[in-house]
Amino acid sequence: MRYSLLDLAPVPEGADTAQALRNMEDLAVRAEEWGYHRYWLAEHHNMPGIASAATAVLIGHVAARTRRMRVGAGGIMLPNHAPLAVAEAFGTLATLHPDRIDLGLGRAPGGDHAVMQALGVHPRRAEQFSDEVGELRALFGPARSDMRVRAHPGEGTHVPLWILGSSLYGATVAAEHGLPYAFASHFAPAALDQAFARYRKDFRPSQECERPHAMLAINVFAAETDAEAVRLKTTMQQAFYRLRTGQPGKLPRPVEDIRDAIPADALPAIDAALAISATGSPATVARELRALIERYRPDEVILTGQIHDHGARLRSFEIAAEAMADLARTAAA
Repeated sequence: MRYSLLDLAPVPEGADTAQALRNMEDLAVRAEEWGYHRYWLAEHHNMPGIASAATAVLIGHVAARTRRMRVGAGGIMLPNHAPLAVAEAFGTLATLHPDRIDLGLGRAPGGDHAVMQALGVHPRRAEQFSDEVGELRALFGPARSDMRVRAHPGEGTHVPLWILGSSLYGATVAAEHGLPYAFASHFAPAALDQAFARYRKDFRPSQECERPHAMLAINVFAAETDAEAVRLKTTMQQAFYRLRTGQPGKLPRPVEDIRDAIPADALPAIDAALAISATGSPATVARELRALIERYRPDEVILTGQIHDHGARLRSFEIAAEAMADLARTAAA
């Protein structure tokens, strides 16, 4: 099973955006060495703890610093952009880096109403999502004489499209278009079972995808001991709590006891949101990854994890890669 990595280029407390982008570059280069198949970056806006707002720019930078690994968006929030502009940007990337660029598409704004207003996005634009996915497919496709507007670059690049989602809507769009589907189970797992079931049941084969291809997103917090991994995870728990309570900021430092940083009555909801996680020592993480894969039967997994210390984050993804490689060897035996 292929395993990939989702990065938000986090900006830790005590660091700045320049350091965050250097960390991103370092992680990408190492991820390729560790066997990660894809390296995806996600579009978010107005968040001081996330440096991946100009997603296409960072994809180009990562693709230039790596050689084999696929690089892409997980994702681009399509209502924020004209399909033609997306096709031209990703067509350019695909021309510079042939057969290495992915384009995951979401319909969320990647920010709040103020962000939508600043980007000039109409609140009802998301209702056109499925139609605009179709428009993008045409723009990336072969030359057609009936098209008044064509993407140059873009036309004929056939950039692979993925539909992202955290609800049944994305599953429906992915199934109708016959495209691969990535579910945001790393922060919104509530509809995971239903979404995978609907996608697989309603899938219509296409030229791009003959059969359903579902990706499961998993948080990973790995360290040499279970206790240290639990401590590392407190960064993500705090960040998620602050975001939900309207206090976004830089990526918090870990704490020894999460109950000192988050009210006890808020913890169950945070833990439920982060339920699709593997946390612990190498042996524990391998066991928990195996259990999640056996439970949800994805065609592919993408791993993520917001960890404050860059060195600890690198080690966490290295441990996860070792676990996934072992699982693949066991399955092939």
